[in-house]
Amino acid sequence: MRTQTIILILATLSTGIMAGLFFTWSNTVTTGIGRLNDLEYLRAFQSMNRTILNPAFFLAFFGPALLLPLSSYMHFKSLPNYLLWMLLAASLLYLIGVIVVTIAGNIPLNNVLEGSALDGFSLEDARLLRDKFEDRWNSLNWIRTYCSLGAFLLLIVVCTIRNN
Repeated sequence: MRTQTIILILATLSTGIMAGLFFTWSNTVTTGIGRLNDLEYLRAFQSMNRTILNPAFFLAFFGPALLLPLSSYMHFKSLPNYLLWMLLAASLLYLIGVIVVTIAGNIPLNNVLEGSALDGFSLEDARLLRDKFEDRWNSLNWIRTYCSLGAFLLLIVVCTIRNN
C-alpha cells in the first residue's frame, strides 16, 4: 500500500473519530448535563474538560489537522481535480470549522470555566456563569460537529471514488 493511501486512510479515520466525538457530545453529553442544576452543570463540565485533555484526544483532534493537508499535498498530481478539491474542502472544513472554532471559541470559554472557583459560588453566580457559557459553547460545538461530519463525508467520497 502506498504512503499517500495510508495517510488518506488515517486522515479519514481520525476525522471520523472526531466527527463521532463532537456529535455524541452535542447530541448526548450536553443535553444530559443540561438537565443538571447550574452548579452541578458547571462542576460536571469542569470535570469533563479536565478529563478529555489526554494524549488519545490530542492525537485524534490534531491528527486530521496534520493529515488532511498532508494528504492534499501528496495527492496533488494523482487525483482528478474534483477529488482534489473535495480533499482540500475537507481540509479547510476541519481546519477552520474545528481547529479555529475550538481555539477562538471553545477554549476561551473552557478557560473561564476552569478559572472559576465553584466551591465559593452562590446560586446566582452559578446561574450567571452558566448563562454566559452554555448556549455559546453548545453552538460552537454544533459548528465543530457539522464541519467535521462534512469533512468526513467528503473523505469517504474521495476514498470511494479514487479507488474505482
